Amino acid sequence: MTLGLNLISYQGTLPALASQPAAALPGHAVVGRVSLGRGAWLGAGAVIRADGHYVRIGDDLHMGRGATIHIAHEVYPTLIGARVCIGADAVVHACTVGDDVVVERGSVILDGAKVGDGAVVEAGSIVYPRSTLEPGMLYAGRPAKPVRRLSLHEGQSRSELERARNEAGDVRWTCQPIPTGAAPDSFVAGTCDLSGRVHLAEGASVWFGCRLDGREGPISIGRLCNVQDNSVLRAGSLGMSLGDQTTIGHNVQLVDCNVGARCLVGIGSRIAPGTRIDDDTFVAGGSVTEPGQHLTGGRVWGGDPARPIGEMNEAKRAAISNIAIVYAGYARALRAGVPG
Repeated sequence: MTLGLNLISYQGTLPALASQPAAALPGHAVVGRVSLGRGAWLGAGAVIRADGHYVRIGDDLHMGRGATIHIAHEVYPTLIGARVCIGADAVVHACTVGDDVVVERGSVILDGAKVGDGAVVEAGSIVYPRSTLEPGMLYAGRPAKPVRRLSLHEGQSRSELERARNEAGDVRWTCQPIPTGAAPDSFVAGTCDLSGRVHLAEGASVWFGCRLDGREGPISIGRLCNVQDNSVLRAGSLGMSLGDQTTIGHNVQLVDCNVGARCLVGIGSRIAPGTRIDDDTFVAGGSVTEPGQHLTGGRVWGGDPARPIGEMNEAKRAAISNIAIVYAGYARALRAGVPG
């Protein structure tokens, strides 16, 4: 089922598709320097974004609801082989993925990783940056570790099962990208769903597929703050605030919490109700907080539940500042081109 392709130009470059997708469900977005093979199946809200680098994908890609593919700006492209299946709410980021790989629902593959042909990343796992996953192996955990070698039959069965889950997913996707208040130079991608009171300060951005619920309390997004693709934010009665120059990574869940300025909440993290994240805090990808937890500033937090694993340094502070600048640039480029 193809309901009209949402192909979005970035700096004058449109995605190149080898054929019409087998499916392109509501809310999907394909952006910029993407080369996509034949027969792709794009679930509701699926995002493939190639702005700061390129994405190349082989034939028969299968993406579940709210899955995300992205790059690392001017550092890593994303290269994906043929017959790859990516489950719902999974993220494949700035890495290399071989043929016949299965990335099950809710998993995350991070920058510089290499996943061998026929490997399976079990649901909810996190592949850490620059990891190498051997061909034909099952990996699980946070970080993902080898579990056992897969038979050809088991690898095929897991791919078929994840594809069936993708195709059984909800095909509905609401696109309501209008905030209640926004600075003129802020940006909200066209496949977002904003409800209730959502306010964006100067240079703030909310990216493809994000769902922000400010009906119970307002959501305030600070100056140069960016909320990346397919993240879900739900405010409580006291509201939610995200500080200036803060980054909320792809496919993050924030529920009834507050995040300070100059923070990074890494890809796939789950931030529980009542969590308070101080200014200048780095939350590693895939982290999970406990209700009411306080993440003190000047530290790196990670794990499930999140715990201090290091101290902030100048390199991390500079990286957070640079992401804010880069995302403001992405937003300017998209505002100048075809609306998303």
